[in-house]
Amino acid sequence: MSEPLWTPTDAQIEKANMSRFIDYVNAHWSTDIKDFHSLYAWSVASPSAFWPAVWQFCDIKASRRWDSVFEQGSEFLDSRWFRGATLNFSENLLKYHNEQNKTKAAIVFWGEDRVKRRLSYGELYRQVASVATYLNERGVEPGDRVAGFLPNLPETITAMLATTRVGGVWSSCSPDFGFNGVLDRFGQIMPKVLFTADGYYFKGKAIDSLETVRQLKQAIPSIEQVVVAPYLSADSDISRLDDAIVFGDVLNRPAEEAPPFAQLPFDHPLYVMYSSGTTGIPKCIVHSAGGTLIQHLKEHALHTNLCPGDVLFYFTTCGWMMWNWLVSGLASGATLALYDGSPFFPRPEVLLDFVDQEGITVFGTSAKYLSALEKAGIRPRHTHDLSSLRTILSTGSPLLPESFDYVYQEWGRDIQLASISGGTDIISCFALGNPVLPVYRGELQSRGLGMKVEVFNEAGQSVTQEKGELVCTAPFPSMPIYFWNDKGNEKYRAAYFERFPGLWAHGDYAELTAHDGLVIYGRSDAVLNPAGVRIGTAEIYRQAEKMPSVLESLAVGQAWQGDTRIILFVKSTEGTRLDEGLKQAIKKKIRDNTTARHVPAKVIQVPDIPRTLSGKIVELAVTQVIHGRPVKNTDALANPEALAYFENLAELKE
Repeated sequence: MSEPLWTPTDAQIEKANMSRFIDYVNAHWSTDIKDFHSLYAWSVASPSAFWPAVWQFCDIKASRRWDSVFEQGSEFLDSRWFRGATLNFSENLLKYHNEQNKTKAAIVFWGEDRVKRRLSYGELYRQVASVATYLNERGVEPGDRVAGFLPNLPETITAMLATTRVGGVWSSCSPDFGFNGVLDRFGQIMPKVLFTADGYYFKGKAIDSLETVRQLKQAIPSIEQVVVAPYLSADSDISRLDDAIVFGDVLNRPAEEAPPFAQLPFDHPLYVMYSSGTTGIPKCIVHSAGGTLIQHLKEHALHTNLCPGDVLFYFTTCGWMMWNWLVSGLASGATLALYDGSPFFPRPEVLLDFVDQEGITVFGTSAKYLSALEKAGIRPRHTHDLSSLRTILSTGSPLLPESFDYVYQEWGRDIQLASISGGTDIISCFALGNPVLPVYRGELQSRGLGMKVEVFNEAGQSVTQEKGELVCTAPFPSMPIYFWNDKGNEKYRAAYFERFPGLWAHGDYAELTAHDGLVIYGRSDAVLNPAGVRIGTAEIYRQAEKMPSVLESLAVGQAWQGDTRIILFVKSTEGTRLDEGLKQAIKKKIRDNTTARHVPAKVIQVPDIPRTLSGKIVELAVTQVIHGRPVKNTDALANPEALAYFENLAELKE
């Protein structure tokens, strides 16, 4: 059995919220839980005790207690949680605005090297009250949608909290979405008010947003008013927009006239999230206020060990669920560190500067960011102090074992590296970090408490130390409450419950390890199947991207002579030509470290790899292109022009 890369000290375990929670459960539920593994077993065996324990331990504010914790429906998606409870999401995120904390920073913001701002808990509370007053004037009522077409600004958080204060439903897209991409999303939910900014910065370039907003206002008749936050200029010209107002005028509304925090059912809609949309119009996934709140509090307080005094950062846009996850850190009393723009501008170390200057304790990013830093030769512990940094979180794609090595060699040996995995579908995680468990190379530390996660083989049998489908076999509070305009839950049911009827199949190809951790090998719908052998794409990427000349890669299966052959596309470092020698070296690296079945039949150089707007590579879209089939929704891609490189390739005809 491999040795851990990091192990918490006895003192760290004793002080961890997870250990305090075990003591709390033992004291209040007459249990005799000794460690995390027995806690996990109890959490999935006794959901009607576990989830109230989280509620009380994390001090969720509610105006009415629940009548029942859990009601099992006729099928998985009909289950209901905390029936009878009433609460307000915004009130719970703002509970640290009290006299003791009113001057403490709630938000610190960097907009590349152009803008830096701070907002205290007291200022945030007052601004939310003023914006809620404005929304009340506009007639926004519980259930009405309010949309944000915004960078990752403090104003975005303020607008969301004001919306949810009055019971509105918030939905956001980042400004790098094109007009059609935003219309495909907001056009379905018909928002009443649209918050936006005059533009955004990326790699030092100022990019205007108002022309896209003007088109959206014309295309979505439900939008009654647009609120513009100045970012590029303090004097934004909004004259080209009908029914527009600047954010500063909204903040002039009297905070003392704000409506009260609307007390609403646990399953009142909170957020509309969106599927990637690469196979058609994005599905609108509706999440509940209570389910999101209790799940995020569990993940922050217990799995991330987040406490008042922590500074929580995640590199994200407002179009990715990690923004929603990050913002919930306010409910734990943390300071949120927001960064908007390129993580490599004005230099590759800019986010490391952010860590040192703002005292970031929990640093969240993507697996690709860590890989890119390593490829660029960045050695953080040699250039930065990083003494504040306790935990690094990574998600978005599987974190390769070599990236674990990079963190512990070049960032620091005392850092907990937590690879986490879940999705927009559940606005949370199935597997997370764990402050009381060791970190093993290439593994996610543990399944999330209360999440009955298993791996099923092709026969639908639960297996360990064997690859298969990641399945959740019991309901959980942060399941979507419904999909928008989904008659009879047809889309909802088709998305998760057809692979193994009655159980949630998430679409990840995974393995439960000997340590009771988890390894994710990629999306199961992208699993390759040459000669009937299932191969996760991450296994190939891991080897190919060990080559210094390979920046990133993408593997797909091509139908060929009655079977499937693996094609590997490679984006190489600048100035590198993928000649026959390099192709053979890549194949040898894959063969030597996996199996002969993993070796691609073809290795082809391309100038770019297509990605979704949230940064994930799109194997399925490339598969469609190389087989001459149309890609239904290129507006879901950040760089749709990259698909052209894969059309009519001569190498794929021989």
